Amino acid sequence: MTDLILGQVLSFSGDPFLLGPEAARIDGAVAIRDGRILDVGAAADLRARYPEARVHDRGHKLVSAGFIDAHVHYPQTAIIASWGKRLIDWLNTYTFPEEMRFSDPDYAQEIANRYLDLVLARGTTTVCSYATIHPASVDAIFSAAQARGMRLFAGKTCMDRNAPEGLRDTAQSAYDDSKRLLEKWHGRDRLSYVITPRFSPTSSPEQLAALGQLWRDHPDCLMQTHLSEQTDEIAWVRDLFPQSRDYLDTYEAQGLLREGAVYGHAIHLTEREKARLIEAGASLVHCPTSNTFIGSGLFDMTLAQSLRVGLATDTGGGSNFSMLPTMAAAYEVAQLRGQSLHPAQLWWLATQGSARALRAEDRIGNLAPGMEADLIIVDLASTPAIEQATRRAETLWQQLFPTIMMGDDRAVAEVWVGGKRLPA
Repeated sequence: MTDLILGQVLSFSGDPFLLGPEAARIDGAVAIRDGRILDVGAAADLRARYPEARVHDRGHKLVSAGFIDAHVHYPQTAIIASWGKRLIDWLNTYTFPEEMRFSDPDYAQEIANRYLDLVLARGTTTVCSYATIHPASVDAIFSAAQARGMRLFAGKTCMDRNAPEGLRDTAQSAYDDSKRLLEKWHGRDRLSYVITPRFSPTSSPEQLAALGQLWRDHPDCLMQTHLSEQTDEIAWVRDLFPQSRDYLDTYEAQGLLREGAVYGHAIHLTEREKARLIEAGASLVHCPTSNTFIGSGLFDMTLAQSLRVGLATDTGGGSNFSMLPTMAAAYEVAQLRGQSLHPAQLWWLATQGSARALRAEDRIGNLAPGMEADLIIVDLASTPAIEQATRRAETLWQQLFPTIMMGDDRAVAEVWVGGKRLPA
C-alpha cells in the first residue's frame, strides 16, 4: 500500500553550503511504499498518480527527512546535563564511572532502549554511536535499533591505557572483540558497524595500529574517533606521541585516515591537518552544545565548503537529545565566528549533511525516490511563542527559523521509520 503525505515537503537537490538556499526544494507531497520514498512532487500530481494511496494531509506542517545525529555516546544517557568540567575531568568524574556499569548486559539494554526512545520522540531516526568497551553494550544498541527498524551506526569503544582498569582492553582484544561484533552485526538489516578507538590518549600506538589493520580488512566500515576537541587534550596528545607531527598524525600513522573516517569535534586544527583531511576525503562532525557546555571552543563552519561535515548532539557531553537546539547552537557558534548560517544550511547539517558525513547519503537524509522512508512531520507553530513568530513569516525559511531556535520535542508531530509511522 502506498502512503501519500501532504504538507510542505522539504528536500535538497544539492549542498546549500556551495549552492545557497536554492539547493533546497519545496514540494507538496511525498509518496512512500515498502519502506522507501516512491515519489516527490506537487500534491495534485501525486494524488492523480496514486489514486489508491492512503492520504495523510498535514496541511502547512513541514515534511522532512528524519534527523541524523552523527556523533553520540548512548552510554552517557543517564549523565547528560551533569555539572560540567573540562574534558578530562568530565571523563574521570562522570563518563568512566557510568560506562563501568555497562558490564551488566541488562543495564546496557535498559539504557539503549531508553536512549533510542528519547531520540525518536525528538525526530532523530539515525544515530552514529560509541558504545563502551563491553561487547554487550554493542549488542544492546544494535538489538534495540533492530527492534525499531532503525538505521544505526555503532561500535565498541576501544581503550587500552589512561582509563580505569575495568574499562581497558588490549590491542589484541580490541581487534578480536571488534572483529567478532562486526561480523555479527555489520550489514544486518539496517545496521552498520563502526571501528571505534575512543581517542589517541586512551589508545596506545599498538592498539591504533591493530584497529587500522581491522579497517584495512573491512574497508566498507566507517571508523570514528575524536580529534582536537580541547587545547589541553592536544597538549596531552603531544606528550603521549612525541614522534607525531600533530594530533591527526597519531591516527594517520596507524592507517586511520581515509574516506570513511569520521572525526568528532575537530575544533583546533592546524593548517596541515585541514589540508590532509580534505585530501583524504574524511568527515568531521560538529558538536556545538557539547563544545560550549564543556568549554572546548568554536568549530569553524567554513570547513563545510571543502569537507563532509555533519551535526551531532554528542550525548552526554552535549546538553540535549534533540537536533533542534543543536541546530540553534550551531547557528550561535557560527555567529560568534562571524558567519551567519541560513536555515537551509542548518537543516541540511542535521539531515543530508550528517548522512554525507556517514557516507550514507544514498540511503538516508533526504526525500527523493529510492531513499529509505525515514521522515518527520514538524509543526511550525508548536508553541505560542513560535506560532506568533511564524504567523508573520513571508517565506518558508522565516517560518522554519523560529522552530530551529526555540523548538523542542513538541515540534515533532510525527515520526516515520522505514515507512512506518511510530505511535504518538
